[in-house]
Amino acid sequence: MTFVPALPIGGFAGWQFLNRTMEKQKAAFANSAQTRRDVDYFRDNIAKVKSADDLVSDRRLMRVALGAFGLESDLPNRFFIRKVLEEGTIEPRSLANRLADKRYAELSRAFGFDLGVPNTGLSDFGDRIVRAYETRQFEVAVGGVDETMRLALNLRRELAEFAGRDSSERAKWFGILGNPPLRQTFETAFGLPKGFGALDLDRQLDVMQRRSRAAFGDATVSQFSDPDRLDSLVQRFIVRAEIEKGAALSGPARGAAALQLLQGASAFAGARPGLFGR
Repeated sequence: MTFVPALPIGGFAGWQFLNRTMEKQKAAFANSAQTRRDVDYFRDNIAKVKSADDLVSDRRLMRVALGAFGLESDLPNRFFIRKVLEEGTIEPRSLANRLADKRYAELSRAFGFDLGVPNTGLSDFGDRIVRAYETRQFEVAVGGVDETMRLALNLRRELAEFAGRDSSERAKWFGILGNPPLRQTFETAFGLPKGFGALDLDRQLDVMQRRSRAAFGDATVSQFSDPDRLDSLVQRFIVRAEIEKGAALSGPARGAAALQLLQGASAFAGARPGLFGR
């Protein structure tokens, strides 16, 4: 039986409910029959994989490998994934390094088929990939009920990792712009129009930093290592996403949403003269 998360309400109230029940719901997902079959098979067989071809030839292993990086939709694209894995990330001009979506580079780097001896033989490799798979696929299950909740979970998990990286703020922002789910949540949270992604990357970076400073008084990604600051961004994203969906709120719910928006109004002030500037 397929696991279906319990999300009886949407919006910020739904987010609060999901967080209150998260531990039990994630445990139920991890113990579901399909998940157990997938992860047990992966743990039992991944050490036998010595090449990219070995991996892509086994659909069950591929399902877990791709699902661990949020790339489950690429399961049918065996040739493409094999190229990503075979070329690795050591060579700057490799396919994974040239792709705008940096999740492919993360996948390729994790398996390390360009290292001579791949990481698949490491004693903890299977467990690490399985943990990532269970986390991301729980988010996928949540997205089947409410896509906004899935993106919020992804934002909280991935942005904390981005914020803690030992790299420049410019590199961190470009990493966010190269991560489709994170990009989407920031564009929504900052009220950016549909054509934003067509701008030159340096211009996109400038806009993101301006909107971040307007919203939080800080233009850095590192600020989101503060859990309170991160929670504030997640809340902003959820409220604006609900507005964009045209959610039919009434009575007390409408009042609560309006209060949240008023409290965060300064985040979007000053951006009205043009589409992208302050």
